Amino acid sequence: MDKSTKINKAILEINSDAKFIIRGATPDTVTIAGVEWLEGTTPISTSDIETKMAEVQAAYDAQEYARSRAAEYPSMADQLDDIYHNGIDAWKTTIKKTKDKYPKP
Repeated sequence: MDKSTKINKAILEINSDAKFIIRGATPDTVTIAGVEWLEGTTPISTSDIETKMAEVQAAYDAQEYARSRAAEYPSMADQLDDIYHNGIDAWKTTIKKTKDKYPKP
């Protein structure tokens, strides 16, 4: 997850009504100092944003297995075709390979 996304998610988790823009050259070179508060939004302290950014990153990291699984599962159409032609047990075997490759933490 790039730094701009982490800052954005952290701010919105602290204050879902916050209005702001994040200035920076690229999504990975922005800083919290580049946040410009808009429409009377009360600024959030840098330390509060940094703390929430760590939580956002931890939550993102904890879902790595789910993103990896989703990328490897056959399409829904292919899964339904597999069930139709080979039955539920064969489909479960196919899906289990991916689940075993990327277990839940």
